[in-house]
Amino acid sequence: MLRGALVIRSTLPFVKLALLAASALSVPVLAQDRVGDQASDSGDRENDDIVVYGSGIDRNTAATGLDLTPRETPQSITIITREQMNDQAATTISDVLEYTTGLSVKRVDRGRNLLSARGFDITNFQLDGLPFATGNVGLEESSTAIFDRVEVIRGATGLLQGAGEPSASINMVRKQAEAREFTGTVTLDAGSWNRFSGIVDVSTPLAADGAVRARFVAEAYTQDAFVDLETVKGTTFYGTITADLGPGTRLRVGASYQKVERDGVMWAQLPYWYADGSIADWSRSRTTGADWNAWDTEDIAAFASLEQDLGGSWSLRGDVSYFQQTEDSKLIWLWGNPDKTTGIGMEVWPYWYRTQPKQWSLNLQVKGGYRLFGREHELVVGAMYSHQKSGWTNRDPIASTVAPVGDFNTWDGSYAEPEWGDRYRMSGFGTTKQTSLYGVTRLQLFDPLKAILGGRITTWTRDEEAALYTPAPYTIEHKNRVTPYAGLIFDFTANLSAYVSFTSIFNPQTARDRNGRYLDPLEGNNYEAGVKADLMDGRLRASAAIFRIEQDNFAVPDTGYLVPGTTEVASRPAQGTVSKGYEIEMQGEVVRGWDISVGWSDFKAVDAYDVDVQAHQPRQVFRLATKYELGGALAGASIGGSLRWESRPPQTAENPATGVVEPVGQAPYALVNLMAAYDLTKQMSLQLNVNNLFDKEYYNTNSWFGGYIYGEPRNVRATLRYGF
Repeated sequence: MLRGALVIRSTLPFVKLALLAASALSVPVLAQDRVGDQASDSGDRENDDIVVYGSGIDRNTAATGLDLTPRETPQSITIITREQMNDQAATTISDVLEYTTGLSVKRVDRGRNLLSARGFDITNFQLDGLPFATGNVGLEESSTAIFDRVEVIRGATGLLQGAGEPSASINMVRKQAEAREFTGTVTLDAGSWNRFSGIVDVSTPLAADGAVRARFVAEAYTQDAFVDLETVKGTTFYGTITADLGPGTRLRVGASYQKVERDGVMWAQLPYWYADGSIADWSRSRTTGADWNAWDTEDIAAFASLEQDLGGSWSLRGDVSYFQQTEDSKLIWLWGNPDKTTGIGMEVWPYWYRTQPKQWSLNLQVKGGYRLFGREHELVVGAMYSHQKSGWTNRDPIASTVAPVGDFNTWDGSYAEPEWGDRYRMSGFGTTKQTSLYGVTRLQLFDPLKAILGGRITTWTRDEEAALYTPAPYTIEHKNRVTPYAGLIFDFTANLSAYVSFTSIFNPQTARDRNGRYLDPLEGNNYEAGVKADLMDGRLRASAAIFRIEQDNFAVPDTGYLVPGTTEVASRPAQGTVSKGYEIEMQGEVVRGWDISVGWSDFKAVDAYDVDVQAHQPRQVFRLATKYELGGALAGASIGGSLRWESRPPQTAENPATGVVEPVGQAPYALVNLMAAYDLTKQMSLQLNVNNLFDKEYYNTNSWFGGYIYGEPRNVRATLRYGF
């Protein structure tokens, strides 16, 4: 199934503006925490001093498995809290990531996004720290209703992830049952394109002493779109129980279900050119879909985690997690360059895809402290196993029943559905297994100097079954692949440190060379150095980093050669892909009551021939999200918003009429969103979000299939939140 230059001086004013504003404002009176926060987090927010934009999360394990603060982590890390998700009215993980430093979120079509960072696709996801492979409709389309925060580690993360790309890892942390009294929130929202949504989030003790606690989240929504024909409705259910089984023993179990039904959804992109080579200018509401198009997904997840205190600083933890997605998509693909006058020239092919990938992930881990050479150190050792079963089927249309497109200038989606042939196994049927042992230690070399050293040994196996695109079964196995990790952190003061780190990652591939051999895995190395600071008594975190990523063995066509015994073009491993750049970020409270998350990223990614890779990805990106709590007579009110600026990506394509290669990437643009909220009572608040305030028209396209996808026009959403 198809998936899909400005210099830095021109955008430094954005960064300067944010920093100057921080220093210019006088310290305001801290307003009371947003009403409903306590309930929405069900006990996770315990006092008014928590910093809600990024720096309120003291420790995380997503990068190395060690319990480290962001300043102690020798890689770039961004934490998006529940508070920030609420303020931005972010309903999916994709919404969250659009305003995360260093990430590019672009649409393949109206059903999927593809994510990238530092010049490479993001394929590394975690659920509560356990790795999972993202699917055709990826984990980034998950509802935010069930998550407490999102942690993004940029660069290679092979120590805990195993196989993958050296781009970033996205850890989605579920809400937990921690409240020892009955509490919760009810959230209602309504907005543009007939959006209506409701969320109930309730926590309650199940035992009188609170030793057993439960949490339940339910969401339902319906929404049309700015694109003709498209309607979406979805439901989400999530439940979790935490039980203190005895001294030092805690069990956590849970499950979730998410169903999304998309009707009239657009799969193919809008054509970029007319047949005469002139650029087409379609309405933003224009679709290439048919009124019978459907793209439905159903996600089921379950997990269990058992923690045992072993005494001293040592603990044992075991995790098992399961994820299954069912995708059923009946769509049409339109392609071509229509005549400007007659609209003739577009081709069509219907496609009925179905898949149901299933994944298991297991982890057993021991961690604790030890004393050596008169100093205290930490150690984590563990074993991890993952099992993925995948594959997709298709139903082709009966060719004689496929109607022509006709005049695309008058296309309205009232296109006759064809008759369908039998379903057959198309591709991807097989099982992928990873078995790993890993260990990492933090050594206190001197008072100001710490070293983090670790490694992972992985055996990766793929057993592919016969299908249309796989005439014969095969097995690919990579045994005992070593992934090293090393970092140094030097503390200049208690609040300022510098670091350097090195890690790597590998990514097996199924392309074959002219001798029929499978290519070696993609191999990437990640070098990073930076400085990090905890400011404002730890309420504000700032960081700056430079990085270099190297990747070899990228499969490219071996022109003139076929894989023996097939009609498949052979591949050869290209060497020398390099991405290098820098990032600057600040998260937390600038002054009491003013939260900010701001970041700038700049990189260059080219292959050995100095040709841009990931050409759809903008090279310079500025992200800003902020909220200010008013005081005095306006106590209980807050204002905020977000800003996203992107440079023009170096994307090109050949004009169908002239044969000239032309730039087709979206010109530099900025999107401005606004937010205002007010506490109607101690339990109830009202929030208004206006996205794309200036109604900027822009392309939001991830890949090039001869066309583009529009970004969303201006839209409005009102949210009523009641906490109890």
